[in-house]
Parts: sequence; structure tokens; C-alpha cells
Amino acid sequence: MHTPAYTLNTLFAQLGLDDSDQAIEKFISDHAPIPETTSLPDAPCWNDSQKKLLEEAIAADSDWAEVVDLLDAQLRK
Repeated sequence: MHTPAYTLNTLFAQLGLDDSDQAIEKFISDHAPIPETTSLPDAPCWNDSQKKLLEEAIAADSDWAEVVDLLDAQLRK
């Protein structure tokens, strides 16, 4: 059985964002830090469909959850 490898690049692609390393670094730089009291999906940088994808990944503890947690940590620095 093959488990797909999810990365920040694949998450950004799934979110419909530029998934290049440079674009991801810029996105994080432009939007960090988000307040500790704000959940990642509620950060103002997401549109409705992106917010929904993030909420579902977290709630379902899906294959995306680990990389979503990584993004969350990077946006809180």
C-alpha cells in the first residue's frame, strides 16, 4: 500500500495557490504571524473554499492534517 506524501507544495497546490518554494516563503512572510487566538482556517488570508479545505483537513484528521499543522506552525512564528 502506498501512502501519498503531502508537502507544503502539494497543500498550496490543493489550495489553488502558487506552490513554488519562493511563493510559499512569501505567503508565510506576508501573512505571519497569525494570532494564537485565531484558528488557522479563520485567518483572513483564506478565501471560503480554502478555509473549508483547511477545516475539513483538521476535523477529519485527514492525510493533509500533518502538513496543515506544519503550515499552522510556520504562520505563527
